[in-house]
Amino acid sequence: MRKAFTLIELLVVIAIMGILLALLLPAVQSVREAARRTACLNNARQIVLSAQGYSAVFRRLPPSFEIEHGEILTGNNGSWSIHGRLLPFCEQANAYTQVDLDIAWDDQIDTGVPTLRVPLYQCPSEVNSTVRTKNGSPWVYPQNYGFNFGSWLVYDPQNAANRGDGPFYVNSRVRPSEVKDGLSNTLCLAEVKTFTSYIRNTEDPGPTAPDSPSAFADFMGQAKLGNLLNQNTGHTEWCDGRVHHSGFTTVYPPNTFVPYEFEGRTYDIDFNSVQEGKKDDQATYAAITSRSNHAGGSVTTGFLDGSSRTISDSIAPQIWRDLGTIAGGEIIPNDAF
Repeated sequence: MRKAFTLIELLVVIAIMGILLALLLPAVQSVREAARRTACLNNARQIVLSAQGYSAVFRRLPPSFEIEHGEILTGNNGSWSIHGRLLPFCEQANAYTQVDLDIAWDDQIDTGVPTLRVPLYQCPSEVNSTVRTKNGSPWVYPQNYGFNFGSWLVYDPQNAANRGDGPFYVNSRVRPSEVKDGLSNTLCLAEVKTFTSYIRNTEDPGPTAPDSPSAFADFMGQAKLGNLLNQNTGHTEWCDGRVHHSGFTTVYPPNTFVPYEFEGRTYDIDFNSVQEGKKDDQATYAAITSRSNHAGGSVTTGFLDGSSRTISDSIAPQIWRDLGTIAGGEIIPNDAF
């Protein structure tokens, strides 16, 4: 007579298998996240090396945005981003030959380049790595690595000498030798999330960067946020040179929640006081926070010396701001980050 499992024995086996799977799943997820983190660090390093390649050819780092100083742009978009300028240095030469950097990128949609998914510009942990649509059709692709626009000021259309203190800003011509704080102590880029909620074109916030994340709660302007993904459009245009699409600033440490209430919902926002090239009588100040989808409370960063590393959310706010400047004269301790 054949022996068979009783129902109780079968249930015990199933329960044991469930326990083993429950124990195994976090380990598998941890391994996958570690692999994604490693890939993200490699992306950051390769992008910095691309910027170094650009510098070797042009004897300067790429500008974030190029316009005639004080010019008001007639169209919605204008200058190509650093990401666009780096295409031939990150194995995207074919895409680069299809565009004209002197023509607004949104006038070149038919080339297919704006909707191009550049793998190097995508973090493997990004949950919204998907094309942004316009009127139901693919329009432009987002990106996950913002360039360092400094600690607050981005552009002053009335005074060309009054400029951002990071390595990248409007019409910048920064040479590596001008990075007095040291290439290993100056951020080149940091992670950002795609489809970020933000507000822009507000009243002038003044030249002093705010300390409180709630500083913008009462500001009124153009709200680029809402319940639908495509209403939250920060960092959704990899080819656009404006700070809210291709950059970050060090006003707040990584992953700081910046609250803004809108139509009964609280959003985590970025802030751009006025789009670069929008006005000729108001400076652009920006609080564009580095954010990450990685677990563990940190972001991936790349430094101008070609290194990449993760930086914890708990970094001291002043140290984070110091890492954003090229000639602040700060002394940063070895164990600061």
